[in-house]
Amino acid sequence: MSNAIQYEYKPEHLTVSVPTKYNSENLRREEMVLNMGPQHPSTHGVLRLEVVTDGEVVVDVVPHLGYLHRCFEKHAESLPFNQIIPYVDRLDYVAAMNSEHAYVMGVEKMLGIENDIPKRIEYIRIVVAELNRLASHFVALGTYAMDIGAYTPFLWMMRDREQILRLLEWTCGARMLYNYIWIGGLFYDLPVGFEERCLEFIKYMKPKLIELQQLVVDNKIFIKRTANVGVLPLPVAINYGCTGPMLRGSGLMYDLRKVDGYSVYPELDFEVPIGEGKMGTIGDCWDRTWVRVLECWESVKLIEQSIAQLTGDYKRTRDFDPQAIVPKKIRPKAVDFYIRGESPKGELGFYFRTDGRSDIPVRCKARSCCFNNLSVISEISKGALLADLVAVIGSIDIVMGEVDR
Repeated sequence: MSNAIQYEYKPEHLTVSVPTKYNSENLRREEMVLNMGPQHPSTHGVLRLEVVTDGEVVVDVVPHLGYLHRCFEKHAESLPFNQIIPYVDRLDYVAAMNSEHAYVMGVEKMLGIENDIPKRIEYIRIVVAELNRLASHFVALGTYAMDIGAYTPFLWMMRDREQILRLLEWTCGARMLYNYIWIGGLFYDLPVGFEERCLEFIKYMKPKLIELQQLVVDNKIFIKRTANVGVLPLPVAINYGCTGPMLRGSGLMYDLRKVDGYSVYPELDFEVPIGEGKMGTIGDCWDRTWVRVLECWESVKLIEQSIAQLTGDYKRTRDFDPQAIVPKKIRPKAVDFYIRGESPKGELGFYFRTDGRSDIPVRCKARSCCFNNLSVISEISKGALLADLVAVIGSIDIVMGEVDR
C-alpha cells in the first residue's frame, strides 16, 4: 500500500484556488466557505456560488459569473442590425422568439415602420412568442421540481415542450435558435395547417396543465420545500430591478405586455397573475412557481385568440408576403434608443446607439432580466438552510447565456 499523501493542507489554499470575496481574515471561527458549481445541476449550468455557512445555515451567498461568455455586445458592434438576430437567439436560448420580438420591435421603431407591420405578422409573432413562453416555463417548472427531488415532472414537461419545439421547427427549420422574426416581417409565413395543429396541441395541453398543478404545486412535499422559503419582499424586488415572475410573485401586477401595450397585446384578453401567499408568505418560492403555472394558462388564452384572428380576419392569402416591408438596408437615424419586452423571465431590454451613417450599431446593450433577478439571491438566502438554497436558486429561473451575455 502506498504511503503517498493524497492531500496536504496549506493555509494559502483558499486564496490561490479561485477568486473569493471571503478569506480567512473576514470569516468567523465557526464559518466556512463552500463552492456550489460551476459544474453542478442545481446551479443551472455555469454559475459558481460562494456560500458562507454557519453549520447548515447560510450566512451569505456571492454569485461568481463569467463561465459562459457570449460576447453579445461586442459581436453586435461589428454586425448589421439584421445579422444580430441569431446572436439575440443565443442570449436566453430557451425563449429565443421572445428575445427576437423585443429586439426587432426596437429596430422597427428606430426606422419608423412599427405602424406599417401587417396585422397577420403581428398575430403570428404573438403565437410563436407565447408558444416559446410556454416552452420556457416548462423548462423552469420541470428543472425546478427536479432540483428539489421530484423527477417525474421533468419528464412530463420535456415531453410537452418537445411538441412546442416541433411546431416552432416547422415554422423555420430550427428547434431552439430560430431567426424567424425579422425586422419588418418574418422569415416565412406559417406552414399550411399550422393553425389547426397548434389548436390540437392547445386542446391536448389543457388537461396536462391541470395534472402539472396537481402533481407539483399542490403536492404536500413541494409546498413544504417552497412555502416560506426565499421570501422576496416587494420593496426589495423593486430596488434590485427584479421583473417578470420574480416581481409578480412578490405581489406587483406589472407585465410589460399590459404596461407598454406593445404589438397587438392590447387587442387580446389576458390576466396578469400575482403571488398571494396562498401557501406561505407573499413572494416565497411557492408563489413564484404558482405565477409561472398561471402564466401558462394565460399564454394558452393568447394563442387561442391569435389563432382565431389568423383563421378569421387575417387568414392567409396567396399574395401575402411576410417580407414585403423588410428593409434592404437598415440605417436608422442617429439616436440613443431603448426598447423592452416581456420575456418569460422578465424585462428584456435593448439599448441602441446609432450614428445615422451605418447599418451597424455603434452600441447595442442588452438589459438582462436574469442578471437582475440573480443579483437578489444574497438578499433572500441569508438565514436559509443549505438545502433550501437550491430551492431558492431554482425559483429564480435563470439562463446563464443571458446573464453572461
